Amino acid sequence: MPDTLVALYVFVLSCFIGYWVIWGVTPALHTPLVALTNAISGIVIVGALLVTGLEGAGSSAEIMGFFAVLLASINVFGGFLVTNRMLAMFKKDKKK
Repeated sequence: MPDTLVALYVFVLSCFIGYWVIWGVTPALHTPLVALTNAISGIVIVGALLVTGLEGAGSSAEIMGFFAVLLASINVFGGFLVTNRMLAMFKKDKKK
């Protein structure tokens, strides 16, 4: 079986498993889960930067690396915004 096909199978299965895991999480665990996905996306960014900077990797690897960095960055920044907004709901208002 070609490596590309195995990688495609792993990707599709991880999408299904990720979907069911995320929708099965209780709301109380949402903020820690977002923090964990931010950490995972940070690792993806580092890996994508390494792939993008490989010498002789070809233009397709550079393009895929660019999009991986772009999408993971959007995920990280969006996760931080959501987490910040959720934590702001728990702050007590200062009364004058």
